[in-house]
Amino acid sequence: METALSKGTNLYKTLRVASLPGGRRGKHHGLTVGIVRELKAAREGMALVIPLANVGGVELGNLRSAVHRAASTDNLEIETQADEENLYVWLRKDPAPAMMQKTR
Repeated sequence: METALSKGTNLYKTLRVASLPGGRRGKHHGLTVGIVRELKAAREGMALVIPLANVGGVELGNLRSAVHRAASTDNLEIETQADEENLYVWLRKDPAPAMMQKTR
């Protein structure tokens, strides 16, 4: 019995890579875009408080990963912390360069 593959036909189409849409638009896109937008507007030293009950059932680990990916896309370095009720997100302060620290 001959199959489509043995006849030399392809099962899948092809297209130019340049025509693919840019960026990753995962299922948490709307949520993470809002978090990053508010994070950019937050005053220095302030953290966003994101109630886990208000994120549509997204698990903490998935939410944290999605927020880190979205922040990274905007070249933001963030820190996160969580408790049973909230995820806290804030912009990381630039650490002092090693050369600038006192040596003995």
